[in-house]
Amino acid sequence: MTRSPLPFRLSAIAATALAAALALTACSGAAPAATPTPTSTAAASTVSGELTVFAAASLSQAFDQITTAFEAENPKVHVNPITYDGSSTLATQIIEGAPVDVFASADQKNMDKVTQASLAGVAPVFTTNVLQIAVAPGNPLKVKDLASLADPGLKLVLCAPAVPCGNAAKTLLDAASVTVTPASEEQNVTAVLAKVKAGEADAGLVYSTDVKAAGSAVTGIAIAGADKATNKYPITVLKASKNAEAATAFQAFVLSDKGQKILKDLGFGGA
Repeated sequence: MTRSPLPFRLSAIAATALAAALALTACSGAAPAATPTPTSTAAASTVSGELTVFAAASLSQAFDQITTAFEAENPKVHVNPITYDGSSTLATQIIEGAPVDVFASADQKNMDKVTQASLAGVAPVFTTNVLQIAVAPGNPLKVKDLASLADPGLKLVLCAPAVPCGNAAKTLLDAASVTVTPASEEQNVTAVLAKVKAGEADAGLVYSTDVKAAGSAVTGIAIAGADKATNKYPITVLKASKNAEAATAFQAFVLSDKGQKILKDLGFGGA
């Protein structure tokens, strides 16, 4: 019987082994799986820098909350401690050159002062407020209405006439034909409320939001026809703002659904 030459047999075996090795290499040598591309997320806010805000005293609680929410959405922005005071005082400071980015007034009259000085940009109204009578808890002197404030034995405190809450008080008292003699006239509504809370005044005309914020420290008495002196709050970005981008973003946040919810939850009216 004729045998195949040994070199051929070895070549066949080697070929078979080589084919198997190549097949194994093809399986194990496949291109590595592509590295997963990270899922893209919403771009973070690019607004940055510091922001200086002047706001009416009655906005203190609301704007503190709004600032916290705004900075959470814009982590590169730092809002300096907000200056809260009577709108007339703030308007005067702005006209005299105070470096401010955003101004929120408790009335249109004081915003107009800044606008007429060519210092303010667009100033949309973002919320409203009305007055209430604030008295000691439980209303021990039984104050009923505006007419009760004419009692000479009652120690009444009001905002000064130039301040929005003072102007609104005058409007309501005049409409009701009530003449009062206040023990003092304060430069902002916070000072009026503080005197009632401390027992230094028997009654004061403050915003309904201030009464709500004071909780059990005072009792609020609704005023019939209070809507006749509704205060409208405008907000503007000052033309001299050093950070107009952040200021505009802050103004937009106040006007947004999130900002409006904060205001409404604290008792402010709609814009």
